[in-house]
Amino acid sequence: MNALFDNLWVQNALVLAGVAVWVALLIHGSRSERWRRAWLRLRKDRVGMISGGVIALYLGVGALESFQIPQPTGPSLSVLGWMTRGVPREKSYSAPLARTSLSVVKPEPLKGRHLLGTDALGNDTLVQTLRACRTALAIGGITSLIYIPLGTLLGILAGYYRRWVDDVIQYVYSTLASIPSILLLVSILMALGKGLGTMSIALGVTSWVGLCRLIRGETMRQSERPYVAAARALGQSHWKIVLHHLLPNVLHLVVINFVLGFSGLVLTEAILSYLGVGTPVGTPSWGSMIDGARSEFSREPLVWWNLTAATGALFGLVLSLNLFGDALRRAFDPKKA
Repeated sequence: MNALFDNLWVQNALVLAGVAVWVALLIHGSRSERWRRAWLRLRKDRVGMISGGVIALYLGVGALESFQIPQPTGPSLSVLGWMTRGVPREKSYSAPLARTSLSVVKPEPLKGRHLLGTDALGNDTLVQTLRACRTALAIGGITSLIYIPLGTLLGILAGYYRRWVDDVIQYVYSTLASIPSILLLVSILMALGKGLGTMSIALGVTSWVGLCRLIRGETMRQSERPYVAAARALGQSHWKIVLHHLLPNVLHLVVINFVLGFSGLVLTEAILSYLGVGTPVGTPSWGSMIDGARSEFSREPLVWWNLTAATGALFGLVLSLNLFGDALRRAFDPKKA
């Protein structure tokens, strides 16, 4: 399974499939008056639009690292790798914008100047930070393909059918919620092996509970509305009511949960990589960069730029996702409708 999911082309196909699903859902939801009013309010939210622009920038960088350019000789090269192919690789550490290597005994001249310095292997820190965007976005995108449909479907079924269906679904997610999430994640990864695919599966298995609870409660509220009673009176089937009436009316909660939950997935990936059970060795990751920086703070001279670059990029993405999620929540607030 790792060999399949860790294949770059498979990951790109899954991410593109996720993007296509979300575009289709957004187009479907945009036909309602509520979505159009929310978009007009969101456009007036300056913080929300700026944070959305920052997220789009991260997505653009991740896309540049995802798409590959075939090479006549040797392995394929990502678009970002092709754009940064002129950045030289040094022998070891070098400070930001330094002219010589970081060595007390015998500093050597560098092949070039690096804005954020280089790491222990001589790789440019800025390039490694940009490449790690793809790992964070791939984890969030592939995981969302698992937990968003699962949590939405189970939540609607529990809220609409109730009775024994609700009891079974509540029992399942109550059992999962009673287990500490980090311990459950680590145990799944230790059993299935390290890899982006298994990490996405583990995060998907543990991330749907909150969404399911949210959708269940909203579905119960929507089921008491007159339009559902009218649909039943007209003889519409249960699945038609679920797909054509209930799903569009809870879709805004799914979008908000996706944006806010994405930041949690990015942070969890960084934590797991920091613990050594996350991304495989050699895969650019902010968590791996932070993990590698632990020993750099105890050396002399001090190497601070790798940790600063990784945490700065992680902070920027998580902050933007949370601000944009809050802006979406304000835009869809029914009190302003």
